[in-house]
Amino acid sequence: MSSTVSIGGPSPAVDRLPVGGLLALAMAGFITIMTEVMPAGLLPQMGGSLGVSDAVAGQFVTTYAAGSLVTAIPLMTLTQALPRRLLLLIAIIGFAALNAVTAVSSSLPVTMAARFLAGACGGLVWALLTGYAARMAPSHLAGRAIALTGIGAPLAFSLGVPAGTFIGTLIGWRLAFGLMSVVALLLAGWILAVLPDFAGRRQDQRLALRPILSLPGIRPILAVMGLFVVAHNLLYTYIAPFLVPSGLAERVDVVLLCFGLAGLAGLWVVGALIDRRLRLMVLGNLVLFGACAVALGL
Repeated sequence: MSSTVSIGGPSPAVDRLPVGGLLALAMAGFITIMTEVMPAGLLPQMGGSLGVSDAVAGQFVTTYAAGSLVTAIPLMTLTQALPRRLLLLIAIIGFAALNAVTAVSSSLPVTMAARFLAGACGGLVWALLTGYAARMAPSHLAGRAIALTGIGAPLAFSLGVPAGTFIGTLIGWRLAFGLMSVVALLLAGWILAVLPDFAGRRQDQRLALRPILSLPGIRPILAVMGLFVVAHNLLYTYIAPFLVPSGLAERVDVVLLCFGLAGLAGLWVVGALIDRRLRLMVLGNLVLFGACAVALGL
């Protein structure tokens, strides 16, 4: 670090976000969501190819989620000492390999195993992104850095998954997963080019799970988040067969695009009001989501 003192205002470097690196992190989030939910728009094709029902094909999403749930905390605990960039690269290259396995596999158990391990990679990525973004940015810009990194998820829902559904319908779901492998490999190169490396935690810095879970209020928050994610994924995963009675089975990509664009609009509303109306927004969101689910069911 230079010892030169800036006079007459802050150094530009101090007030500048590392946009290239943050966008690489956002792309990691994008690939994570794409890998997780792309089967939702391709259930009939995947089920037909593997000779299983839509209900069984929907477990491709469930198995991925289970992989994240079961392995995220143990893996992060075991890998606290590893350099952060290396760990992120392992997860991204894991996506490339496992999506390739999904693309070529004709065995249901092999495909399910690949989806479970891909979920483990996804859990690693999400555990890394926020801390990585905060460490890359000046402390007073950490919030903006995290927000920029988080844009990958809503973009995946709004644009990526509908595009993946369209491509999978056009050229086949196997090629769609193959393309995801190529994108993951390109992202690995981008990460090597633009992301700084950060050391893992020393032995005296490592965190234990039990003290975190004993923090006041943390368990109800995790319970609400977990139940909401399950409810959301149930609706999202089975959207393709759900649309059949309404005559929209051929327009899954358009429906998912509308879903994703609405998600971006909701993100904007949340960003504008969350600092002032957090509790009201959480309760209102849960009630509105439940009412929409009932309306869809009827």
